Amino acid sequence: MSISWYLVVSAFVFSIGAGGVLVRRNPLVILLCIELMLNAANLALVAFARANGDMEGQIFAIIVMVVAACEVAVGLGLIVALYRRRLPIDVDELRELQG
Repeated sequence: MSISWYLVVSAFVFSIGAGGVLVRRNPLVILLCIELMLNAANLALVAFARANGDMEGQIFAIIVMVVAACEVAVGLGLIVALYRRRLPIDVDELRELQG
């Protein structure tokens, strides 16, 4: 398979994630869409690394996975805190975290 197929799938998954971030209001769904976008970037990185025959893209993809895991941990912690305080979960209505 050529690299273009991987990039087409990566662009499709990234566009689904970007559309979900722009349209949805639930923070859990927004986090899932951000994860989709990061996974699409990982797919493109691994495809380019395979096409070039080096490991740098795969190493960078592992670093992106670590950042995604940290993002999920912090995001889910914030969402659990919002649920416990019975605050509105709609992102547009949420005013508690503003400084």
